[in-house]
Amino acid sequence: MKEILLNIEAIIFAAEEGIGASEIKQVLEDALAIDINRQEVVDLLAKIAEKYESEEQVFHLREINNQYQFLTKERYHEVVNQLQAHKDRKKLSQSALETLAIIAYRQPITKLEVEQIRGVNCDYSIQRLLEKKLVQIAGKSDSIGKPLLYATSDQFMQHFGVKSAKDLPQLKDIVSEENSIGEISD
Repeated sequence: MKEILLNIEAIIFAAEEGIGASEIKQVLEDALAIDINRQEVVDLLAKIAEKYESEEQVFHLREINNQYQFLTKERYHEVVNQLQAHKDRKKLSQSALETLAIIAYRQPITKLEVEQIRGVNCDYSIQRLLEKKLVQIAGKSDSIGKPLLYATSDQFMQHFGVKSAKDLPQLKDIVSEENSIGEISD
């Protein structure tokens, strides 16, 4: 029974979001080739919850909307919030910023088009931008191979304080006459 208990903990830990008792039951039956009923799973979940209520544990098992998940205990929320703030402060690399600018001004755009503009591979930059939720997949192109199209996300708009891509500054707004080379022709 202890082996099943540990497997349930592993399932909950590995689930990206909460997981229901029926789904845990199905995973156990498929993975361990055992026959277990839903009530047994619920009873084992109660034992796991009791185990994690100990003061020595930093998280506990909670049921939210019929889904079980491990959550950090309240007394550790400040530390976890600081970690999140630290992660959010990490800056984008120059290549990621360049890639983001191209996507913002040319959206929707394929990775190949971004790479043609930048002249280098953009796999890593696009992946980082997707992870930070600054860009999103906006569909597939009608061109050969149906490549993915990328566009800025709502989080990008919130972060930069713009309502839409039309509100992004135009090049003429950014470049001043002092930065131009040569004489201005009349």
